[in-house]
Amino acid sequence: MALSHQQRNQIEGRIRAAIDRLLTGQIPPGGACDVKTLAREAGISRASLYRTWGHLKNEFEQRRAAAWAAGQQPDPREARIARLRDLNQRLTSKLTRTHAAFTLLKERHRLLLSVLAAKDDELQRLRRELGTFSALVPNQEQEHDAKGVTPLRVTDETL
Repeated sequence: MALSHQQRNQIEGRIRAAIDRLLTGQIPPGGACDVKTLAREAGISRASLYRTWGHLKNEFEQRRAAAWAAGQQPDPREARIARLRDLNQRLTSKLTRTHAAFTLLKERHRLLLSVLAAKDDELQRLRRELGTFSALVPNQEQEHDAKGVTPLRVTDETL
């Protein structure tokens, strides 16, 4: 059945009105700023939009792309998704940097515990040498009294 000139103008008007509403952010519940919602808002089938009103579909897509290129987000969901993607990327980068810093600190901690254990071993060795030296020289006063000093015990758990 062929459409009269008046019917064609009415349908074209509904499609243009739906395009304007969608591009100004008036997205219906459950819809998006897309061709499917455009057809539903205009009250026509998607197939009809593609076949008969393809020039208006193309105009809608061009205007939507121009709005996005200009930094406008007619669809609040799309804007929210873009913000969440950006936030996710920033948090992922921060997590990666934090993990790298934490790994570096763990390695430094292990190294310092190893150095501390080596220093404790050296201190114990020097105390033993001092004790041996003191036993060899009984009449000399001892300037260093190593008694009462508790040696540091380093176990595998502290490393």
